[in-house]
Amino acid sequence: MPTEPETDYDPSLGNKFIFVTGGVMSGLGKGITAASTGRLLANAGFDVTAVKIDPYLNVDAGTMNPFQHGEVYVLKDGGEVDLDLGNYERFLDIDMTFDHNVTTGKTYQHVIEKERAGDYLGKTVQIIPHVTDDIKRRIREAAEGHDVCIVEVGGTVGDIEGMPFLEALRQFAHEEDEEDFLLTHVTLVPYSKNGEQKTKPTQHSVKELRSIGLQPDILVGRCEDELAPSTKEKIALFCDVPTDAVFSNPDVEDIYHVPLMVEEEGLDEYVMDRFDLTDDALPPAERDNTWRDLVTQDTHGEVEIALVGKYDLEDAYMSVNEALKHAGLEKSVDVNVRWVDSEKMADDHEERLHGADGIVVPGGFGSRGTEGKIEAIRYARENGVPYLGLCLGFQLAVVEYARNVLGLEGAHSAEIEEDTPHPVIDLLPEQYDLEDLGGTMRLGAHETDIEAGTLAEQVYGGTSCTERHRHRYEVNPEYFDEFEDSDLVFSGESGNRMEILELEGHPYFFGTQFHPEFRSRPTRASPPFVGLLDAVLDRRDGRTDDETDSETDANDPEEVEV
Repeated sequence: MPTEPETDYDPSLGNKFIFVTGGVMSGLGKGITAASTGRLLANAGFDVTAVKIDPYLNVDAGTMNPFQHGEVYVLKDGGEVDLDLGNYERFLDIDMTFDHNVTTGKTYQHVIEKERAGDYLGKTVQIIPHVTDDIKRRIREAAEGHDVCIVEVGGTVGDIEGMPFLEALRQFAHEEDEEDFLLTHVTLVPYSKNGEQKTKPTQHSVKELRSIGLQPDILVGRCEDELAPSTKEKIALFCDVPTDAVFSNPDVEDIYHVPLMVEEEGLDEYVMDRFDLTDDALPPAERDNTWRDLVTQDTHGEVEIALVGKYDLEDAYMSVNEALKHAGLEKSVDVNVRWVDSEKMADDHEERLHGADGIVVPGGFGSRGTEGKIEAIRYARENGVPYLGLCLGFQLAVVEYARNVLGLEGAHSAEIEEDTPHPVIDLLPEQYDLEDLGGTMRLGAHETDIEAGTLAEQVYGGTSCTERHRHRYEVNPEYFDEFEDSDLVFSGESGNRMEILELEGHPYFFGTQFHPEFRSRPTRASPPFVGLLDAVLDRRDGRTDDETDSETDANDPEEVEV
C-alpha cells in the first residue's frame, strides 16, 4: 500500500526561517555569518537551531578526503557531516543530529527508494515536486520545536548542483508568511587597485538570485574592512534592498569575534524587527554576555602545541584546533598551534618538536606519516612532554609502547600493516564481513566507564563520560595481558573496548579512542584538552631559565612547519 505524505505542513506552527546563500565565490564564511546571527538570537533568549544543505551527491561526508573537503565532523547520533555543522554546534552550544544535514545524495536516495516502493502511485517522479518537496520536508522537520531555524545553502548561487535546493527555497518563501521568512545573501566586496570597494560582484550575484525568483532581504558584504556608507548605499540601490539591510562582515583576528562584529552592525536587531520578535526578546541589559566576556578576556601568556599530522590544511584538523582554543579560553592563555608534518619528521623529530610545550596526535586513516607520528609519541613519552592522542593518536601510542617498552618487535595496527607479527590494534569480529565503507564504523556518542583513582577520573571529574567516536579498529583483546602489569594503563573501557589510556609517572600522557574535540565548546572546553593545558602550564612554570632560553629556536620556520 502507498504511504501517506510524510509531513502535513501546517504554516501556523510559527517557526521563523533564515536562509543563507552565498555568491561570487566559495569560502566566504557564510556559515560563520549564519552561526553568528544564531548566537546573537540565542543571547536574546530564543531557541535557535540550524540546517546545513550540501549539494554534493555523497549521502554523507564520511568517505570524503579531508585534504579536499576539510575534516569529517561526527554528530551525537553518528552522522558524518560537513565541518560547518561543527561551527553551528560550537556557536549555538547545541547537539545536532544527522537530520540537520541535507545532501543531494540523501534526498535523491530517499526519493528513489519511495519510487521503488510504489509510493508515488505511478506518477512520473521529477525534481519538481518530488525532490523539492523532500527538501522542504527535511527542513521543516529539523526546525520543529524551535523558535528560529537557520538554513545554510552550501555552494555558490549559480552552481548547477544547487539549483534544486534554490528552487525549494523559492517555493518555501512562497509558502511561508512574510514575517516568518528571511533570505540573507553573503557576497564578496573586494578592493580595486585604487582602494575602492567594488560592488559589481554583489550586483551580479543578486541578479543571479533574481533570475530564479529569489530576492534577498539582507545582504552581508565580506570585505577586508567595514563597508563604507557610500558602498552600502550603492549596494542597496542596485540590489533593491533598504540601506539598513546591508551589513558588513569584515576580517577579524578570530572567528569568535564575528558575533560581536555583526552585533555592532545591528544585524540581530534588524532580524528580530523583521520577524516581529522585538517584544519577545530579552532587553539588551538582560541578554547573555558570556560569549563576549569569554572572547574579549585578557590572556596571560602563550603556550605552543605541536599538532603532528599529514595534512597541510588547517580545516582538516578544525575541531582539534578549536578545542585547543577553547581550553586556552578556559585557562586564559593564548594557544599557538604549530602543524608538524609527520611525513618529514622521522629523521629529525627531536629538532622539529623541540620547544613545543605539548604534543597532539589527532585522528586519521591510512599509513602515510604513521612512523613520524610514532616517533613524536616516543619523544613525548621519553621526555615528559604533555601528550594527547586522539583516536589514531591513541592507537599509535599503544603501538609505540608495545614496540619500545614491551619489546614486541614489529608491533603495529593491522589497518596499517596487515602482516604485522603483533597486531596490537585490530578489527573486532563484528567488523570482519562488512562490505560498505560508508557509515559502518563505530560512530557517534557512546559511554565509557572510567576506573576510579586514575588520571582519567581527575580529567573528567567522575567515573564515566560520553564522547563521540569515529573508528573501525580497536585495541586487540589478545594483547590485554601484555599491558596488564605495565605503566600503560587503560583507565577507560566500554565492554571489551579500550577507550582511554594513560602512562603512570608521566606529567600528562593521555589517549582517547574517541574524539573529545567534537563536544568541545567555547563556553565549556573539552576535559582532555583542558588537562593537557593544565599539565603544560605546570611544566612550563616549573622550568628553569636555562631550559626556557634553550627553546627559542622553536620559532625557526625551517625547524617546524606551520
